[in-house]
Amino acid sequence: MFSIRTPLLLCALILSAPAFAGRDTRHDTAMTTLATKAGCLTCHSVHTTSDSSETPIGPAWQDVAARYHGQKGAAAQLAKTVQDGSNPYQAHWKNKATGLAMPPNAVAINKTDTRKLIDWILTLDQ
Repeated sequence: MFSIRTPLLLCALILSAPAFAGRDTRHDTAMTTLATKAGCLTCHSVHTTSDSSETPIGPAWQDVAARYHGQKGAAAQLAKTVQDGSNPYQAHWKNKATGLAMPPNAVAINKTDTRKLIDWILTLDQ
């Protein structure tokens, strides 16, 4: 049986769909809170800035997401870099960051939270 509630329900679902489909992961409060507590935002920013007057210590996460977009094993590789640090002789963020290497962060953030954060970072280029 068709009732007036059916079209109203369909209309509500259609109007609410963009809120779910277009979820803006760039402003994920839980992840920025985690990053702040772990000290990540001391060196990194979430978004690439157009202000070229000052090069950041670490690359913007949006740049990280763009560089590793679609690469197999990127999340695992980045999580290892966060936990163990990076080799200063293999710096690959020339002209994007002033820091020579990422220090080990295992004392600041555990492996599970590191992986959550990396998985979120890798969505920032979408």
